[in-house]
Amino acid sequence: MAFSKAFPRQVPGSSSPVWEEITLSEEEEQEAEEKCQRDNFHLLDASLQEAKALAIKHGINSGANVTRMAIALFEKKASHQTFWKEKKAKEKFDSSFKEKNNP
Repeated sequence: MAFSKAFPRQVPGSSSPVWEEITLSEEEEQEAEEKCQRDNFHLLDASLQEAKALAIKHGINSGANVTRMAIALFEKKASHQTFWKEKKAKEKFDSSFKEKNNP
């Protein structure tokens, strides 16, 4: 299912914005997901190393703690994917209306 997001666009002479729905193509969505995965891989790797060091330092390196950490990291990664897709849709929105307003 394609990712879409609505953005407000100001219309001259109107106090109310017009909401424009932007839908990413499969390629754009895939590109955003791949960028997210590359960028977050390094962030998650560093976070895991730091969390492991803290867990060992504080003597809380148990299976239950590792499970909670895994769940937290999964939720963080999922929210980042949505963020990157929204960012890509905003870029598409901005470039679409910039071209229309500046022929």
